[in-house]
Amino acid sequence: MWNIILKREKEISLSRQLFYSMKKLILEGKITAGEALPSSRGLAKNLSVSRSTVCEAYDMLITEGFVVSRQGAPTKVKEGLHLEKYHTKAITYETSQPSFSTDFKTGQPDVSCFPRYLWNQLLYKSCEKLQDKDLGYFTTAGYEPLREEISQWLFRTRGILAKPKDIFITTGTTQALNLFVQMLSKEGLPFAVEDPCHLGIIEILKNRKIPFLGIPVDENGIRTEQLENRDFSTVYVTPSHQFPLGGILPAERRAELIRLARKQNFYIIEDDYDSEFRYGGAPITPLYSMDCESVLYAGTFSKTMYPALRVGFVVLPPPLHAQWLHLRKYFDVQNPIIEQAALAEFLSQRKLDKYVQKICQMYGEKRQLFLKSILQCFGKEVCLLGDTSGLHLVLQIPGVCFNEGFIAKSQAFGIRVYPIEHYCIRKGNHSDKLMLGYGHLHVDEIHQSVLRLYDFIMKNSIY
Repeated sequence: MWNIILKREKEISLSRQLFYSMKKLILEGKITAGEALPSSRGLAKNLSVSRSTVCEAYDMLITEGFVVSRQGAPTKVKEGLHLEKYHTKAITYETSQPSFSTDFKTGQPDVSCFPRYLWNQLLYKSCEKLQDKDLGYFTTAGYEPLREEISQWLFRTRGILAKPKDIFITTGTTQALNLFVQMLSKEGLPFAVEDPCHLGIIEILKNRKIPFLGIPVDENGIRTEQLENRDFSTVYVTPSHQFPLGGILPAERRAELIRLARKQNFYIIEDDYDSEFRYGGAPITPLYSMDCESVLYAGTFSKTMYPALRVGFVVLPPPLHAQWLHLRKYFDVQNPIIEQAALAEFLSQRKLDKYVQKICQMYGEKRQLFLKSILQCFGKEVCLLGDTSGLHLVLQIPGVCFNEGFIAKSQAFGIRVYPIEHYCIRKGNHSDKLMLGYGHLHVDEIHQSVLRLYDFIMKNSIY
């Protein structure tokens, strides 16, 4: 009847298969409004199933309102359920990332030596120690022991005096920026961002239809004189390692930026995305250490541990605590508790400190090999920009123009690399620069990767 075919080998029960089939026929109008359904005994015999199977299917149809049943009357299809066929335009989604034989992507750490066994132990032990109350809805600010450990970690690694009550756990910097934009935007006033700048903050502002203004960056970071006598909602900076050019904001500009924030009444968002990785001295002290009232500090464990962990943090002045907690509560409430508890233990045992020391040495060796390969392939005519930190560097080839067309050509050739122009708001000032990420590359593939990039540039008459 109705060409319904039930398959006994399916994981879905026969009654639910029958329910789905009849529901589909009703919506398509093949079982019409007011039509009486056959008796449960008759349909069961026709489909070679038990009567109870049919009764269960009918009960589901009744419960969801597709049919109506009255005592002493046949079960009938309700009115108004037929849906006409509706054709929509096919939308193609990219289901997987393209593969590249040579990949200079940025922001990707090398996770191959992460201590997975130790981390698995901490996850298990942390889960065992958690009480029942910890597995419910707890404070949106984050797991208290983790906030305390981050406070101590910031002091010993960055020289920041941040109280645990001022630290709030996030699912990463992207979430922090989303909430900051929502908190700090002022009607009619733009956000000031570095130019060039990380595209994440730009996309967030665009999505929220909030105006923004690019402030030029030089080899020392944001040019603070360009902020004078102008009104902004907020200023976003990466002072410890400017993204993407790599400069360090000098003390006099830091002081000037803070003076302007106080005078012009705006907050400063400090994105400290990878200052742990410094290969020529101690990590740069964050801007936050100079003024904990004007600066909102955002940090992450995505580079020091692994990106999929999705744990970061912000340090906020007390006047913003209540607003942050309110917005976070209705954003996603809280981070998963077990990862927070394990991370607190990871920090408490100083395992992260030791791991960062280990990978910092590894990245330093990769950097040296990367620099050597670039000079061997390209010669001394090129310039290498950026401080000795982070997981990428900038290659400048004077007289060359790397534009969006270059991206398409290089990717078609199997090379992923991005010109600095890709991150610029005002185009044309950095067209001779490429950003090259190396953190994720294996030492054995660094030279061949650089050589392949050089050959591509030569063969395409770019260089």
